[in-house]
Amino acid sequence: MMAINTNKRYFSKALLKWNEEANDREMPWKGEKDPYKIWLSEIILQQTRVDQGLNYYNRFVKTFPTINQLAKAPETKVFKLWEGLGYYSRCKNLIATAKYISTELKGKFPDKYEDILSLKGVGPYTAAAIGSFAFNLPHAVVDGNVFRVLSRYFNIDTPIDSNDGKKIFTQLADDLLDKKLPGIYNQALMDFGATVCKPQQPLCGECVLRSACEAYLKGTVNLLPIKEKSIIKKERWLYYFIIEHKGKVFVRKRPANDIWENLYEFVLLENNSALSEEELQSSTYLKKKIGEAFKIIQISKEHRQLLTHQTIKGRFIHVELGKPLPLEGYYTVSKAEIKKLPFPKFITLYLKDKNVSLNL
Repeated sequence: MMAINTNKRYFSKALLKWNEEANDREMPWKGEKDPYKIWLSEIILQQTRVDQGLNYYNRFVKTFPTINQLAKAPETKVFKLWEGLGYYSRCKNLIATAKYISTELKGKFPDKYEDILSLKGVGPYTAAAIGSFAFNLPHAVVDGNVFRVLSRYFNIDTPIDSNDGKKIFTQLADDLLDKKLPGIYNQALMDFGATVCKPQQPLCGECVLRSACEAYLKGTVNLLPIKEKSIIKKERWLYYFIIEHKGKVFVRKRPANDIWENLYEFVLLENNSALSEEELQSSTYLKKKIGEAFKIIQISKEHRQLLTHQTIKGRFIHVELGKPLPLEGYYTVSKAEIKKLPFPKFITLYLKDKNVSLNL
């Protein structure tokens, strides 16, 4: 049952007071007014924890101080800098938007909410964040932290991922927004959710809102927020053959409409189920692909990576080729060039293993 506390004014007032007196959360983009840097931080932080995205943000700002420099950079260089962050469609959108602003808008970042929202890769939350932080536009941000704080304070049990829930929380966030200080208020609310009203073990004992927090008063803090949908994950088995001849290795850029688009990979066999080491040693697939003139140098242990909707499992098979030959869809690069190409995290973690025989 939804119980909306009528004292909305207390919420905003107490939150801003907490922000002024007790909020010590430091991030390099806090207080930033350059819309390019704010946009960059927000795109990086989509589906990424702050502690993980921090170094990426710093590297991007250092490598590309302006949006024009980002727009002119080779795409492979940008993807390499993004390597390891995941959700690579964000990087693709980052490049497209940088080029659009640099070329079509002469390098001037749009300063109206609707125009910001129309940028590729920018949704209502990101548009509200950029608009309020850079241009003081009165639009409320609604992210995971905001959902959590509002659902607890007002004891709302409507699922946050339902259509009704999204409408309720968006309207509520807009009603609570301090229209004179939207940027400060939005940042304060997100910081409060990240440091006090945390998902696990919230600091209710030192919370400035607890005297009016419906969930705290009714003992439902740990039950909120509610989600109605659960993610069903599928498993995929990827077997990468690192085929080498005289210091050169076969690679290709991954095709569109799948995970890791625009990143590079080695010769791939995707199977419907796990393959044993014995099956990989016999290499029926490899014999059909390149003939008999090869030697298997090393087969890795099973590696795995958890993605939002998929679990990736597989192995890496290092193969030495006896004679040069073409391989349809692939081309050869030197080991030095491999270091410059952006690969999925699933591959980079393998390549960083000191026991790998590739010796990059």
